Formats: sequence, C-alpha cells, structure tokens
Amino acid sequence: METLRHIVLFVHLIGFAVLFGSWAAQAFGGKREFTSLMNIGMAIAAVAGLALAAPWGISYELNYVKIGVKLVILLIIGALLGIGLGRQRRGAAIPPAVFWLVGILTAVNAAIAAIWR
Repeated sequence: METLRHIVLFVHLIGFAVLFGSWAAQAFGGKREFTSLMNIGMAIAAVAGLALAAPWGISYELNYVKIGVKLVILLIIGALLGIGLGRQRRGAAIPPAVFWLVGILTAVNAAIAAIWR
C-alpha cells in the first residue's frame, strides 16, 4: 500500500511540475498568457492531492491543517486561472498581478509540501 501511496505522490508532484513549468515557460518566454496545459497540471495535482489526503495504508496521523492550506491555495490558483482564461477568451489581457500570483502560489504550495511536516 505504501508503494501505491508513493506513486500517487509522484503523480501529484508531476501535476505541480506541469503547472509551474508551463507557467514559467510563459513568464520567461515573454507571452504571459495562460494555457490549457496549466489547467491540466492543476487538475492532475488536485486529483492526486485529494487521493493523498485519504488516510489509506498509513500508520501515522495526517496533518489536516496542512492539507487544508494546500487545498485553499490550489482553489485560489484555479480561480485565478479561470479568471485569466476567461479574459483571454474575450480578447483582454491578463492583469500582471493575476499572472504572477499563479506562479508564486504554485511555488508556495510546493514549498508547503516540502517544508511543512
């Protein structure tokens, strides 16, 4: 069961890597637009994260405060992506604050996962 949990953790990390990598490619490539790949990465991270939040096959207590904080941050990222993609579809530019917050919050979420025990 622990091996399966590690596989789900790996998939969760891949989701964040896809989200952050596609954001970084846009940020440093000069376009500063949201892409569907960012939504895919966020969805992968969300589904795998919810699977990790289930107390299956572990002998220790889960940190539900940490899980809640990470979930709230992921929901904010999703809302910002939705706002930005909606503006893009209408032909408007994404506000710089919205664009940069997605990258910052994604990095913060990964940092919380790695640092908070």
